[in-house]
Order: sequence, then C-alpha cells, then structure tokens
Amino acid sequence: MDITFAELLKLALIALLPAIVAIVLALITKEVYSSLFVGIVVGGIIYTCGDAFPFIHPVLALEHIFTNGIISSLSDSYNVGILVFLVFLGIIVALMNKAGGSAAFGNWASEHVHSRVGSQLATIGLGVLIFIDDYFNCLTVGSVMRPVTDRQKISRAKLAYLIDATAAPVCIIAPVSSWAAAVSGFAPEGTNGLMLFIRAIPYNYYAILTIVMMVLMVILKIEYGPMARHELNAKNGDIFTVKPAESAETTVEDKKEKKGKVIDLVLPVVILIFCCVLGMLYTGGFFSGELEGNFFENFVEAFANSDASVGLAYGSFGGIVFTVIFYFCRKILKFKECMSSIEEGFKAMVPPILILTLAWSLKSMTDWLGAADYVAEIVDRTKGSFIGIMPAVIFLIACVLSFATGTSWGTFGILIPITLKAFPLDGSNPLAIICVSACMAGAVCGDHCSPISDTTIMSSAGAQCNHIAHVSTQLPYALSAAAVSFLTFLVAGFAKNAAISLIIGIGIMVGMVFLLKWALPAPDSASLQKETPKSEKEE
Repeated sequence: MDITFAELLKLALIALLPAIVAIVLALITKEVYSSLFVGIVVGGIIYTCGDAFPFIHPVLALEHIFTNGIISSLSDSYNVGILVFLVFLGIIVALMNKAGGSAAFGNWASEHVHSRVGSQLATIGLGVLIFIDDYFNCLTVGSVMRPVTDRQKISRAKLAYLIDATAAPVCIIAPVSSWAAAVSGFAPEGTNGLMLFIRAIPYNYYAILTIVMMVLMVILKIEYGPMARHELNAKNGDIFTVKPAESAETTVEDKKEKKGKVIDLVLPVVILIFCCVLGMLYTGGFFSGELEGNFFENFVEAFANSDASVGLAYGSFGGIVFTVIFYFCRKILKFKECMSSIEEGFKAMVPPILILTLAWSLKSMTDWLGAADYVAEIVDRTKGSFIGIMPAVIFLIACVLSFATGTSWGTFGILIPITLKAFPLDGSNPLAIICVSACMAGAVCGDHCSPISDTTIMSSAGAQCNHIAHVSTQLPYALSAAAVSFLTFLVAGFAKNAAISLIIGIGIMVGMVFLLKWALPAPDSASLQKETPKSEKEE
C-alpha cells in the first residue's frame, strides 16, 4: 500500500468502526441486540458511501446489510452447522430437565459438594476435562453445573466466567481440539501445523495465567469489580442480579416427576461427548482408511483435518437419539414428552442464535471494509522496530483485533501468516514461536473480553446468564490476566526462554492476586453495593 502509516491507521480505525460502535453501545445501554444491529447498519453505510461520505445510498446500504451481512452469515455452511449444534444441545438439556436428571444430579452434588469453593473448583475441573471444543464446553459445563452452583448460591455471572475461562483458554493449549485444528490450518505450506501448535503451548501465557488466576481467586475467595456485587447478591438469594431473557431460560425440571436419577444426566452427557468425538474424527477422515500411520498419528491427523461444525452437529444428533431411546426404555418419559422437548430446546437457544447471527454479520461488515488487510499491513510495517518487544506488541494487536471483530479464529488467520513471514521458522530467529504464541494468546484474550464473541455468547447461554452482565463482570478479570500476560511477553521477548518467562509470569500473577486479597474489602462487606444499578433494573 502506497500510503503513509498515519493514513493506514485511519483506514484501519474506519474499518473497525462498526464493531467499536456495537461494543460501546452494548456496554452503555446493556442491550445487545440493538447494539449489534446498529453496528451492522454503520458498517453498511460506511461501505456504500466510500469516498462520497456523507452522501448515503440507503438502498445500496440496505442491500449490503442483508445480502452481504445477515443472509450471507446465515447461509454459510459452517455457521449453520454451529446453529444446528446449538439447537440439538438445547433439546438434550430440555430432555434431561424434563426427565429429572438435572434435579437428581443437583441433589447428589449437594450431598458431596458442601462449599462454594468446592462447586467452583468442580466447574473448573469439568471445563478443563472438556477440551475438545469451546462451544461444546460452554453448553455442556453450563447444563451440568448449573444445579450445583445454584444450590451453593453462586451467581450466574460467576458461573458464566468460570465457563468462559475454561473454554477458549483450555482449548488453545489442548493439542487434540478443534482449536488446534484451526491453528494448524493457518500454518504456511510445508510446515507441520500441529507441531507448530504444540511448540507454541509453553508460551501461551494468557491461557495459562488465566487458569492460574481463576483457581487462586476461587480458593482465596477474592471478587472485585461488578462481580463482587453479583456474588454478594447471590449469597443473599439473588443468583441473577440482572435477569436473563425469558426465552433464554430452559424449562425447569417437572416438579411432578420423581423418577429421575443421576445416571439420567451423566450417561447422556458421556454419550454426547463420545458421539461428538466420533463426529469430529469422521469429518477428519479417520474412518475412511485413507490416513497412513499408526492409530495415534491417524487420531491426531483426523482432529487436525476435522470440520468441527459438521462433526459437532453429527455428534449432538447422536446424543439426542440415544437420550430419547434411553429415557423411553427407562419409562421416565413418554414419546410425546420427548417430542415436546424439541420445541422447548429450540426456544431456549433463540437468544444465543440471534446474538450469534448478528455478531457474525457484524464481522462480515468489518471484513468487507478491509479491516484484516489494514491490520496486516500495520503489523508488517512495524515488525522491524524494537524486535525485543514484538511479542508484546503482537499480543496487543491480536487483542484489539479479536475484541473488535469478535473472532479469535479470524485473528489467527490474519496474524499467524504475517508473523511467520516476518519471523520464519528456519531456526534463525528464536522469536518465531514466541510471536506465534502471542498471536494465539492475544486472539483468545480479545475473544474472552468481547461482547460480540461467539464464545462469550455461548458462555452466557450455558450459564443462562444475562449476556451484558456476563461481559461487564468478566471484563476486569480478563483485563487483569491480559496485563500480566503483556508483561510476561515483554520478558519472553528478551529472555527467549519459556520456563523463565512462565515462572516470572506466574510469580507476577500470584503477587497480584495476594495484593488484591490484601487491598479489597471482604466479600460480604457492607461497602459492596447490594442494590442493582438503575440501568440494570431498567433492563
């Protein structure tokens, strides 16, 4: 591009303006649907105006908003697969609730988990175990752990944070996951993408430090920011503080049904996980006989080649079939009751489906405005300056891009090829792997913070928490982990040693947590405002 750096920054800002407008409006108004749609409209207007601003072409803008935005997003096969997976998960949850499985598991857990700390650690543990895919993680952990955390009076906002913090941050350091497959796919030709992913894991500071911070804060009972108020309200009986949309609340278990047992929740979830793994392996060609190598090599390669959208849709459908047959054979649900759960499950997923559709459409607006190209050019022009701090700089750029676009995978696709072009994997520059990790860590961080991120939306849906309440309570925690990660990447840029940098990063994180423990008021302190702010009451 034959333009100055200042002009390049201006173009990048204009291209990201629709997302910035949507995010700012959502945080101010605490209303996500209209905020996202306004962002989409702004994108359509900017695209159709071009250099003729402020002359607006309303017909062309309307056509761009719907044809290239909403309709295009809904007709994308990958997006449709995710929506199908969402609906199928909603149906399974409705079936488990109607059969009494959720209530039975909640009763069992209340006998074995006797503290708020224990239930939160159990939620984290389950989130770490389900590392296959972040969407699957969010909805499965939410449906299983809601009865447990509700009984221990843990706020839905805190549950949503625990789900979100064990979704993308865990998947991005799990070699066998849909995220590993995504990163592998962005590696340049001739590079072993999975090996690149594995080598980057020790430098993925945001993911590792987020998990460390989350566990420490649960054990030490530390809450701050808006989350402190939500947790105080939960202890006093209000687990929501801000009510979610009515249609987002899945049907509660039938109080007249007393036949439900723990197995009625555990077995369908186990089979669901098994079927989703099989579905992803199938889409990756594991059963085709075309892969060459031993069982483990073929297993890993199949995951790297899998289509997560289709595989999860296959797997969740298999989970529904098993659950219906299982409940029917156990005679705890009649066929008509099973079929009524289809409608209930779909209704439960209408809010996240709508938010996801609008978020995807908003992303397409920024894509049409060339945000990816401008950001790529900015990174390319700055790579030669201050080599030692480049991992930290790339981390920040990835954070901003992922936050504004709401996609971590899209950020991978933009920044990883540019980074590897600037820092080739030929052994001549030890910063190559560190910078790739910075791309991945920054993308996850921005995804974690963004109200238009699909993972953030899924976490709200899994916890059945008001979406903006989840975003506002999670943001201070995510930004704290981001600040420590930035400092750790600064150290890594000069030390060029994973162990030394990680030890220093964990040391800073532990010090920050204990400083918070010392400086903050007690969780039940009267200084914490129990009353809901006016803006939240109005919502």
